[in-house]
Amino acid sequence: QVQLVESGGGLVQAGGSLRLSCVASARTVGRYVMGWFRQAPGKDREFVAGMSSNGGDTYYADSVKGRFTISRDNAKKTVYLQMNSLKPEDTAVYYCAQSGRLPISTLHNDYNFWGQGTQVTVSS
Repeated sequence: QVQLVESGGGLVQAGGSLRLSCVASARTVGRYVMGWFRQAPGKDREFVAGMSSNGGDTYYADSVKGRFTISRDNAKKTVYLQMNSLKPEDTAVYYCAQSGRLPISTLHNDYNFWGQGTQVTVSS
């Protein structure tokens, strides 16, 4: 079982930046997807960004395109989410997750392993 741990959340003013990290407990071999989701109070869990295991494919929600970037460091077993030009509507708990199948899915039920979440709050 893979354990995922997020970090890097916090409080930031609108227009600012944060970088989230997600560290896996073990190396995953084969084909898989790493994704970032977020969930605000009273709302469903929402797909934010995803990346294939080989780094060849990325996909972003329309709401974050051009502002967020997903990346990975396989040697460190870490996936990152660089968030720039943050808006108050980005406020949510952010989760990293892993899916065992390609292609990248935007559906949270397709992801098998989840981190505990990290809070991101953007003030106006």
